[in-house]
Amino acid sequence: MTDTTIYSARKIITMNPSRPTASHVAVRDGKILAVGDLAELETWGNYRLDETFADKILMPGLVEGHAHKAEGTFWRHVYCGYFDRTDPSGKTWAGAQTMDVVLDRLKEADAKLDDPEAPLFGWSLDPIYMDNVRVTRADLDRVSTTRPIGVLHASGHIMNANTRALELGGYLKTGLNHPGIPLGDDGLPTGELFSPEVMTPVAALVGYDRTKADGDEDGLWDFARLCVRTGVTTVTDLAARLEPDGVAAMLRVTNDDKFPACVVPLKAFMGATAKDTVARAVELRDMSSDRLRLGRIKAFADGSIQGFSARMRWPGYHNGAPNGLWYTAPEQLAELYRLALAADIQVHTHTNGDEATEMVLDTIAPALRDTPHPDHRFTLQHCQLADAAQFRRMNTLGMCVNLFANHHFYWGDEHYRLTVGPERAMRMNACRTALNSNVPMSIHSDAPITPLGPLFTAWCAVNRRTASGRVQGDHEKIDVNEALYAITIGAAYTLHMDHEVGSIEVGKNADFAVLEDDPTEIGGENLKDVRVWGTVQGGRVFCAADL
Repeated sequence: MTDTTIYSARKIITMNPSRPTASHVAVRDGKILAVGDLAELETWGNYRLDETFADKILMPGLVEGHAHKAEGTFWRHVYCGYFDRTDPSGKTWAGAQTMDVVLDRLKEADAKLDDPEAPLFGWSLDPIYMDNVRVTRADLDRVSTTRPIGVLHASGHIMNANTRALELGGYLKTGLNHPGIPLGDDGLPTGELFSPEVMTPVAALVGYDRTKADGDEDGLWDFARLCVRTGVTTVTDLAARLEPDGVAAMLRVTNDDKFPACVVPLKAFMGATAKDTVARAVELRDMSSDRLRLGRIKAFADGSIQGFSARMRWPGYHNGAPNGLWYTAPEQLAELYRLALAADIQVHTHTNGDEATEMVLDTIAPALRDTPHPDHRFTLQHCQLADAAQFRRMNTLGMCVNLFANHHFYWGDEHYRLTVGPERAMRMNACRTALNSNVPMSIHSDAPITPLGPLFTAWCAVNRRTASGRVQGDHEKIDVNEALYAITIGAAYTLHMDHEVGSIEVGKNADFAVLEDDPTEIGGENLKDVRVWGTVQGGRVFCAADL
């Protein structure tokens, strides 16, 4: 008979309403055989009792429904973020809270490079916290004029480049006419590049080649280490390129017996037709493995609110900034949705501004009339400014939503003060409205935009507290149990994986977050402080301290 291991725990939070808590869980062949007390589980026959978790809390392995593998990859480059942040090894890096500190950090990295023409890349720059200063190529030229330098903003939608990078990318010339390339008084680009379309030619030259990111095996391992440290057993990589070499690398890494997570990459709808993108997703679906789930698509409607590239309905941005950018035309999205529905391929769509959300709802409605699908679960990602009427439309259309709860903490003060103003800031990422509208909901970090950590994300949704300590939108708070649901079974549902993960019940994968503290008893105000021991993924145990 196959070996059975029974794990004891101080408490098991199952997220299964028919058996909300238990003291023991039996695991066989990487799946959950039974949940209950020891006497109940003993009826399954011979077993080995493992008391490793006797003083721990077990809950379903956390599911991060919107992240990017760059959360692992970027740590080989220069961290320029405003907030302190922990890397895959567990080291905490101090935030860079002025442009002088950012430039000093880049100069330090520059001094370590022997080749004066080698690229230099920084990430997570957040000028909105520095009086929304406009960073120019002249600023980065203070670091070097011989090597191409690029710094990606925290939003991931804007990059600053120095003169050399612009020159190599073919942008250092007059006559450019693109809303994503601001020009200076001299008619030349200032060095700010908005949108992936504009950034991509320069990004590859400064050390951030997104076309090769899928094949970064070390970065994928670092991503997985962060998953263990944060209790995550299923993690998305939204907007992957998924070219053949990259997929081969991802399969090679995730098939390693020591790899501790299931990765769910979504094929980016970018640089290809809707027909080719859907065909590729169908092809990828058949290549899936236990720890690499393929066959979904990520589309983009607009940009970033704090980067002023999101599309806003009237009255627009609170500070009078011009409206943001459309990343994909409605006609292209309409074709994508129609073809994906016909092929049973799920599409997640990035919308930040409320005008972008409205456009997607207007586009998907006729696609569903033409190609009905009873369980499509098309998901709006971020969807930060949706109002109650839009949530009601999502419900009617059978859509899901994955809200960016971390924004309350990281940019809530700036949204209130600068980007959208008090009223709209109070209802951003409207978790309560989503649930009241019966829209299936999850919440996310969008790592590396903000750090991976679903328990912190849950804290954000429960407390809606900004970095300055204000509560922003008390009426949109959710309770602890609702937040825990959103980072387990709720997120699994948006990925069509709720039959496999998201709760601890018979037949599902033996995926657990192993905690030192009980998130249901520590209090909502302390949810972010729950300590993570490690994870169990597919019945394999991973201790964060051993990484």
